[in-house]
Amino acid sequence: MKTILNIIWLVFGGVFLAIGYFAAGVVCCLLIVTIPWGIASFRIAGYALWPFGRTVVDRGAPGVLTTAGNIIWVLVAGIWIALGHVVTAAAQAATIVGIPLAIANLKMIPISLMPLGKVIVPTSRPFVPTYR
Repeated sequence: MKTILNIIWLVFGGVFLAIGYFAAGVVCCLLIVTIPWGIASFRIAGYALWPFGRTVVDRGAPGVLTTAGNIIWVLVAGIWIALGHVVTAAAQAATIVGIPLAIANLKMIPISLMPLGKVIVPTSRPFVPTYR
């Protein structure tokens, strides 16, 4: 079932979301200071391409730099990206077939708001954070 939902997701929006996140990652990596957000954008692009069967978990207790980076991200881009996910989810929920896609779109809001300090893992295995 996850594969079928992922294929439907890919056709009806997943490719466009992934391309958008990938483009944002490239731009962020070109500007040297914003490389952490670029890496996070690439991680979200992979999740946006194939979301069913995976989930987002916290990497561990966030540090000062992670928290500051997430605050900057929310102010600069996170609010607009989250709003885009809400609008897209509303459009997808207009049909019965699109309801699971809308739910997946809404599940992407937390990582689009605060991408630093998160990791995407398969739902079949638990995540154990490693502390260094």
